[in-house]
Amino acid sequence: MKITRTEIYRFSIPMEPFVIATGTMHFAQNVLIRIFTDAGIHGSGECSAFPMIVGETQETCLAMAKDFAQILKDKDPLDIPARMNDLLGYAAHNPTVKSAFDMALFDIAAKNANQPLYQFLGGHKRIIETDMTLGIDTAENMALKAVEHQKNGCRIIKIKLGKKVHEDIERVAAIRKAVGNEMTLRLDANQGWSFDDALFALTELEKYDIEFCEQPMRTWFDDKLPELNVNSPIKLMADESCYNHHDARKLINAQATTFLNIKFSKSGGILEAQKIHEIALQNGVKCMIGSMLESRLALTANLHFALASPNVVYFDLDTCLLGHLVDPVVGGLTYEGFMLDVPETPGIGAEADKSFLEKCESWTI
Repeated sequence: MKITRTEIYRFSIPMEPFVIATGTMHFAQNVLIRIFTDAGIHGSGECSAFPMIVGETQETCLAMAKDFAQILKDKDPLDIPARMNDLLGYAAHNPTVKSAFDMALFDIAAKNANQPLYQFLGGHKRIIETDMTLGIDTAENMALKAVEHQKNGCRIIKIKLGKKVHEDIERVAAIRKAVGNEMTLRLDANQGWSFDDALFALTELEKYDIEFCEQPMRTWFDDKLPELNVNSPIKLMADESCYNHHDARKLINAQATTFLNIKFSKSGGILEAQKIHEIALQNGVKCMIGSMLESRLALTANLHFALASPNVVYFDLDTCLLGHLVDPVVGGLTYEGFMLDVPETPGIGAEADKSFLEKCESWTI
């Protein structure tokens, strides 16, 4: 089998503004990749650029995608490690756009095997429940939103923090008071706190029964993470500090975190995510599968990976629910309340809506 051409789409999704500690997103800066083969099989992959975290924009993803597509032309799509090494040999970093190519290659491989991706990866069905994320707002508005989600059946809320530490504490206090004691609360500071603020906030917030806190400090304070981890009464989860399996190894060896958050936009896709999962599994460190602002297409691939990764026990797969004003996907994962499932069709089982694609700027390489 050989790759004959690649289609690249500016897959912009209009959405309500989403606020985190490092910035505000006004639309989902996504890119869709479709890789075609001489066997009549094509694969789809999607990435979501989040420049204030990963450093890639939609424009950089599109530019790199054109080069990557040229590199992969006429090569075997089933040898995924070799193809991803081709991309790495051309350009370091750029994990977000690489993840779209990785995803499309796995879609082709699973279709070729006539298996849903989770089965192709060695997984099986299990119960998956996602949390629901609250963007940063006033304490009152965040509490109202949390109650709204609770009324819709949500049992796990992830609270974005990382602005002013005293206001962050007020936000969590208001949310806990509004939803009561039964709901699970998670925090995500998105690198917003200093060491002193993080230790202060985590100590003050312990009384609100917090499951864990993601990425309390900037990654350049990773050398302080072990000290924070040992002194924090709330368990820590490394997110922006963990891009690849080498990061995972260093964090675990330094006892810098309790949990790891795996995201394809950081790892460069499924192949590297599997390596992170394996290192975490060997060391008894549980993982979350997270995402940026992807549509249901990439989220479906995320869920397939999670179903094949027993050490992934936390799920943050709500991105298409965070204010997306359009659903540009046919097929794919389904939400029954906040319980998720994937289709039994070969491959990822999700495709971009043709009518949506017709409106997207595109290139064929």
